[in-house]
Amino acid sequence: MLCRPQELSYFCAIYPRFYFMKPTFSFVVPVYNRPDEVDELLASLCDQQPFPMEVIIVEDGSATPCEAVVQKYAPQLNIKYYAKANSGPGDSRNYGVARAEGDYVIILDSDVVLPKDYLRNVYDELFPDGPEGGASCEAFGGPDRAHDSFTPIQKAINYGMTSFFTTGGIRGGDTKGKSGPKLDKFYPRSYNMGIRRDVYLRLEGFTKMRFGEDIDFSYRLVESGARCRLFPSAWVYHKRRSTFRQFFKQVHNSGIARINLGLRHPGTTKPVHCLPALFTLGCLACVLLAFWDGLFLLPLAAYALIIFTDSTSKNISTWVGLLSVVAAFIQLLGYGTGFLRCFWERRILHRGEFEAFKHNFYK
Repeated sequence: MLCRPQELSYFCAIYPRFYFMKPTFSFVVPVYNRPDEVDELLASLCDQQPFPMEVIIVEDGSATPCEAVVQKYAPQLNIKYYAKANSGPGDSRNYGVARAEGDYVIILDSDVVLPKDYLRNVYDELFPDGPEGGASCEAFGGPDRAHDSFTPIQKAINYGMTSFFTTGGIRGGDTKGKSGPKLDKFYPRSYNMGIRRDVYLRLEGFTKMRFGEDIDFSYRLVESGARCRLFPSAWVYHKRRSTFRQFFKQVHNSGIARINLGLRHPGTTKPVHCLPALFTLGCLACVLLAFWDGLFLLPLAAYALIIFTDSTSKNISTWVGLLSVVAAFIQLLGYGTGFLRCFWERRILHRGEFEAFKHNFYK
């Protein structure tokens, strides 16, 4: 049973039609050395309305485990804790889903915090006409935001990852444009991804990719004929990386992943995915030409001004605005250099995915 009897009775009183369908949810969270973040996530799960749900924490070979944190929330949540040898986030998600019981699996990163209405919003988007009307899709995802308590660097990184002026447009949106201007189709990401469990198992979950395993899974979802939707109201607070050095590694790996994904799924690499690489080459050209005439730095200054103005307005902070300029350049240059590096290794030298990139930068 995925919830306590009193919780099920309360839920059926709010949604009497639910009694006949009983859709249930399993939250699966892979964890690697982040007990403090898990504490915040589990606290936010306790604030969700009592929908039938379970929480599965998969400790991926952490040196600093979170078992004590999980035990603290055992009286409040239907929670399961598993510890295993380190094998990466994708394999850890598969491990958790194999032990899940819910009709729908919701994959979360350990560094997210849920607003109080998260699960209620997921349910309303998934069953707009009630459970007897059928589900609106087989897979879904939601956007992310920065919490007021985040550090200025985290807010700047969040701006970089969500702004249309960086790669936020490349990440994709829904076809109705509810989430603002986007350049590519929406594909769920693993920090906030839901899927019907039988569909997940049929697709055999995440594959063993070095980077980009969540986008690979989303591509396979779409290729299988599954309906994928963006749920704008099912957003999460997402901390991401806490330093610019960590952020550079993350986006550099994303650039690497884009080439690997294009090789695994021909036709999925589009012109917009090349923009960070073109930006990187353009920056290099501007800097080199500036030795001849400093006016060649004006395009970079203009771009920095746009980022500063937009971020300052959105975050109501000039300091976050300044840090967002740094974050934007790190993001585009990190992604661009990863893209160009992998293009050289995979497309020109024809090296294999694991041969070309032997180090796991996620540890």
